[in-house]
Amino acid sequence: MNARTLSMRPRISLSGTLHALGVLVVIIALLGVPLWVAIVTAGKSQAEAVIPGMSLPTTWHLFDNFHTVITQGRMGPAFIGSLIVTAPSVFLALLFGSMASWVLARRTSRAMAVVYAVFISGVILPPSIVTIMMLLRQTGLAGTAIGMICVYVGIYLSIVIFFITGFIRTIPISLEESARLDGAGPTRVFFTIILPLLRPTLASATILIVLYIWNDVFYALFILSGKVSTLPLNLYNVASESLYLNNWHLIFSYIILMTLPLLVLFIVGQKKIISGITGGAVK
Repeated sequence: MNARTLSMRPRISLSGTLHALGVLVVIIALLGVPLWVAIVTAGKSQAEAVIPGMSLPTTWHLFDNFHTVITQGRMGPAFIGSLIVTAPSVFLALLFGSMASWVLARRTSRAMAVVYAVFISGVILPPSIVTIMMLLRQTGLAGTAIGMICVYVGIYLSIVIFFITGFIRTIPISLEESARLDGAGPTRVFFTIILPLLRPTLASATILIVLYIWNDVFYALFILSGKVSTLPLNLYNVASESLYLNNWHLIFSYIILMTLPLLVLFIVGQKKIISGITGGAVK
């Protein structure tokens, strides 16, 4: 190995090393410490969990606490309720948002620009919960899963349109013109050409919306009014009951179990999500 070969190796500067260490410390502080506290607290007994800290439990009770939460914490109906409101909401928001984005991206008139501005105003303007509740009561959808799904679709439609409209504008319109010359109608053009090209953006939007809806307490608390239970709403309700009162080991066990479906979903779909985002980046 000569001096020229050694000189071709990438040099690691002191500033680069300090920057990497700084990033590592921030990640550990923001993600590692809260995760560690949640796991060790969930594994403690009730007496040990009363005093918060990062110390390991003398005896692990993690699976016993999971069993207590599942059997006595009413997690089954809450899990089904979360699935009922989350899956249709995400699907409809992505479908309607993609369709609207296609139209808004291909129409360049001033009227369409105003319509686009109205749609994406929902990204920065918070929805009025009082108006939403009055509308749901007038339509008979208050306290129902359908009403909750309609609210979620309306809230997150703006985010989907904001994400996708700009991406569609980068797709050459010649692809659509070629399909139309072959006799394809608007529906076929959208589902066979436009929608498959949106996979990278749809993957990112799906993760974002699922996280918001799965962990939502505020809108579910007002709109469902206890008639349909979801996981975070159920945790909020039982946290003050005798089972969970000052039982931090059960509360953290509940939080870990509530997070597991999202973690499994991300691990299973990780390759497709990353490959989709990478494909979109080099398109």
